[in-house]
Amino acid sequence: MSAHVLVVYYSATGSVHRLARAVAEGAESFGAEVRLRRVAELAPEEAMAANPNWAAHHRETESAVEVAELADLEWADGYAFGTPTRYGAPAAQLKQFIDTAGSLWQEGKLADKPVTAFVSSAERHGGQESTILSLNNVFYHWGAVIVPLGYTDDVVYASGGNPYGTSWPAGFPSTPPDDTALACARFQGARLARFATLLAG
Repeated sequence: MSAHVLVVYYSATGSVHRLARAVAEGAESFGAEVRLRRVAELAPEEAMAANPNWAAHHRETESAVEVAELADLEWADGYAFGTPTRYGAPAAQLKQFIDTAGSLWQEGKLADKPVTAFVSSAERHGGQESTILSLNNVFYHWGAVIVPLGYTDDVVYASGGNPYGTSWPAGFPSTPPDDTALACARFQGARLARFATLLAG
């Protein structure tokens, strides 16, 4: 039986979107059935219009990537969550989706499933680790099994050495993740799929 892996993310200008696709590719390479989902955009049109890259990315993905639903969380055997950092914490868009999962949590449907996280920020010290740690607080409450990168492969060192999860310092204006960061994200996806397969079995 192939494990079901949900990769769910929020991305403003595209960096986290590209990481999410790489995580999905990694999970698929391990044989998992993967759903790639974005969370709904909450920002008003005028806010996005003030940043051409944000507006362009929203137009490109609005119909290309399905919006995550609670049914996706229930379907999955393992989760990967991606977000840009917002003052050292996850973006409100991703947090809003997570906050709607209370009924699944109360029913125990999120427990005992492996979960991992990945991030992007403008700077390397722009809150990447604290954002992942903040997400982990949610997963403790769920009773999920957190799957960090650790220092389990040379690609982790090559991509910046963050054992918490793949992290991309995008700069400002934002630049897309390089090949090393994408390779690390693929490794993270495959690692998640391995644990999802073991636990689901």
